Amino acid sequence: MAGGGVAPTKTNLLKLKNELEFARLGYDLLDQKRNILINELLNLIDQTVDYQEKVDTALAEAYSSYQSAALAMGKRKTVSIASAVNISSSIKISERRIMGVSLPQVETSYQEHPPYFSPLDTSFWIDISISRFKTALELMGRLAELKISIMRLANEVKKTIRKVNALEKIAIPDLQETVRFISSRLEENERDMIILMKMVKNRLEKKKR
Repeated sequence: MAGGGVAPTKTNLLKLKNELEFARLGYDLLDQKRNILINELLNLIDQTVDYQEKVDTALAEAYSSYQSAALAMGKRKTVSIASAVNISSSIKISERRIMGVSLPQVETSYQEHPPYFSPLDTSFWIDISISRFKTALELMGRLAELKISIMRLANEVKKTIRKVNALEKIAIPDLQETVRFISSRLEENERDMIILMKMVKNRLEKKKR
């Protein structure tokens, strides 16, 4: 029903106009938030595609160098040397916020405890392999950061779009309709009051005559 059961009074009209203004402001802010989040999401998707390629390449190169070491020294010796490598890794996770959304930041660091093995009778591919696996791990940390960020941003974009649509298609039109209805009723009441006052005035003038 037009008016939504709200009494057509000036107080209610003022209240509804304030609610409408607030709803429009909320829509503008949410629309800006949606656009910022979508831009950030697209940027992260581009970075993720790039880092996925980097990770694939880094892992391929790392395994290739390990295989080259195995060919040069024999698989058993390569495994023995690899088990002697003493490198501890740590992953520090912090966060950054975009429009209220918490996004992870992954930082990978290493603490090395050389020498791992005697350089005699070892292939240079061992050192290359170690370096490449460290690079691959760092890239994988960054890739994980990007993928989690994409999931969180996509979820927030979805929720924001629902809110924007609810305001745009339901709340604001309903408020506009109610404001128009009450304004019309008030104008009609004012016209009726003017007509009534004229009738009273005419009646009083007739009595005076």
